[in-house]
Amino acid sequence: MSVIHYGWYVVASGTLCVFACLGLGRFALGMLLPSMGEALHLSYAQMGFIGTANFVGYLVAVLVCGRLSTRFGARKVIGVSLLMVGLSMLLIGQASNLYLIALLYILTGMGSALANVSIMGLMSVWFTSSKRGRAAGFVVIGSGFAIILSGKLVPYLNSVNNDGWRVSWYVLGGIVLVVAVICSLVLRDRPQDLGLQSVGSTAADVAGYAASLAQPVAVRAGVLYHCAAIYCLFGFTYVIYATFIVTTLVGEWGMSEAVAGNFWAWVGFLSLFSGPVFGTISDRFGRKKALVAVFSIQALAYLFIALKMGTIFLYLSIGCYGIVVWSVPSIMAAMVGDYVGAQRAVHVFAFVTFVFGLGQVLGPFIAGILAEMSGSFTTSYLLAASLALTAVVLTLFLPVSPSPGSGAAS
Repeated sequence: MSVIHYGWYVVASGTLCVFACLGLGRFALGMLLPSMGEALHLSYAQMGFIGTANFVGYLVAVLVCGRLSTRFGARKVIGVSLLMVGLSMLLIGQASNLYLIALLYILTGMGSALANVSIMGLMSVWFTSSKRGRAAGFVVIGSGFAIILSGKLVPYLNSVNNDGWRVSWYVLGGIVLVVAVICSLVLRDRPQDLGLQSVGSTAADVAGYAASLAQPVAVRAGVLYHCAAIYCLFGFTYVIYATFIVTTLVGEWGMSEAVAGNFWAWVGFLSLFSGPVFGTISDRFGRKKALVAVFSIQALAYLFIALKMGTIFLYLSIGCYGIVVWSVPSIMAAMVGDYVGAQRAVHVFAFVTFVFGLGQVLGPFIAGILAEMSGSFTTSYLLAASLALTAVVLTLFLPVSPSPGSGAAS
């Protein structure tokens, strides 16, 4: 009998899922935009429009994610959603019209949302409260691996092919399709399907889980709106950096695409630590304290890149952004599970992710317009910094989530 609980195989598959649906389906766009924009003669505002299209699809899909997961199971939803992401990316590689690209990228965003929300919800099913922050932290680092890959692969493909950005869409889309197959084979909807209990379960946890089937955990709606508002600010701010940092380095710092890609790859490498480290911190010291630390560090990242005070501050910006970037989704997923229990985790996380998606829709769109008006992304990054500090303040007023192991709101 294996000494490794099957829940950790679910985590490994979840990492691949996020690698594909968000890492390749969304965050590779930052590397693709400079060459894609040059080839198709896109303005900053049009680049922002493409990013916004992705999040419109993300937003729409989140509305139905909970119901689809309940009806068909997370495993099937994730498999089909990754298929949608991969195929739409392949089609973008063939497109030249801005509006067709935006339409296809809406489909990519829909698939990304369905897969991401479903896999994050599974963490509350497969792991108890004392373990789920760490588990979710390992899942979200999939995006970091994708950033590293895109930071190296896209510039290489551009250097060996005149239509390198198209080839990049084909290659990345093909990888997503492979991940769709792996996730379909490995994921399971509940540990009970395999005769197991959640990772970290005790006899009391098992009894509590059985009770929750008949009596859902009660939590004030205001607490959930509070969480959603904080998550929305994260969505608005982090995506500005993720979408435009490579374009900023190429257009405003005079770097080659390859050098900017190296910086983007460093973001990916550092981000591998963000989820596990801060997820574990949230398990040990509380979700609230972890979120305050994360948003404070993010605000510094945006300020350092906005102020253009020299190369050292660019390195500091990259470091601050990378070391915390995926921590908020892992902490928020764990916090939601703490508040409402495993049974309602997917539904409630879908709701807060919907509000988060509103921020993602507005972020690149407004940042692109501001950059178009001023000729620089400085104002956009300053806006991101101010909103990150606003998130710090909101987090300070957030009720303390239940202690690990309780699985219910206090």
